[in-house]
Amino acid sequence: MWAYRSVEMGWGRLAYRTVEGGPDTAGEPPMVLLHGGGGDGTTWDALAPTLAQRRTVHLPDLRGMGRSDRVGPYSLAVLRDDLLALLDRWELDRVVLVGHSLGGVAALLATQAAPQRVAALVLEECPPPVPLGFTIPTGLPDSAPYYDREIRPSVLAELNAPDPARWETLATIPVPTLVLAGGPTSHLPQEAMARMADRIPAGRLVTIPTGHHIHPNASAAFVTAVESFLTDSPA
Repeated sequence: MWAYRSVEMGWGRLAYRTVEGGPDTAGEPPMVLLHGGGGDGTTWDALAPTLAQRRTVHLPDLRGMGRSDRVGPYSLAVLRDDLLALLDRWELDRVVLVGHSLGGVAALLATQAAPQRVAALVLEECPPPVPLGFTIPTGLPDSAPYYDREIRPSVLAELNAPDPARWETLATIPVPTLVLAGGPTSHLPQEAMARMADRIPAGRLVTIPTGHHIHPNASAAFVTAVESFLTDSPA
C-alpha cells in the first residue's frame, strides 16, 4: 500500500498518502479525498486506485485523526484552514475536492473561502448548513486509536448552530458541485441536502440509497457518479 508521509503545518504534522496518476493524467487537476469524522484516509483505499487512473489522488488524515497530530482546539474553520494550507504546502493551485461527511464540510468551507483553488467539488453526505439537532456528548468518550476524543463535541455544536452566512454564500459558489445523498436510511436531512444542491448555481444532486456511508457501501455507484460528473463538468 502507499507509504505515509507527513507535512509540517505549524501546529503539528499532518499525515497523508499519495496515489500517483499514470502518464496519461498529466495536466489533470489532482484529487483530494477527505474522510469523515472519526475516520482516516484509509476509508478511501478501495476506491483510490480506480480514481487515480485519471489523476493523482491525495489521501490526508485530518487534524486529530488517523496518523495526524492531535492538536486542538478543533473547529470547522480549523479544518478549512488546514486544507487550504495543505494545498499550499503541496504547491497545488487547483484541485478536485471530494469530501465525506465532516470532510465534506471542510471541502465546502474551503471552496467558499477560495473557489479559485477548486476545479470541482464532490460532497458525499455532507451535513447541510442548517440546524441539525445532533446530540452532543455530555462526557468525552475514551479516545479511539484513530481520532482525538475532543473533536466530536466541538464540531457537533457548530453543525447544530451554523453561521447563517454559510447558507447564503452557497449561491455564490461558481464551482461545479456534485451533492451525493444517501437516501432515507441516512441520519442527515435529505430535503435540506437537495435544497443545498439547488442553491449552488452549478450544483447537481444524485441519490444513492445506501445510507450515510456511500463510498464504502456502494463503491461502484459512487465512482460512476463521480466520474460521470467530472466528465460532464466544465472543469
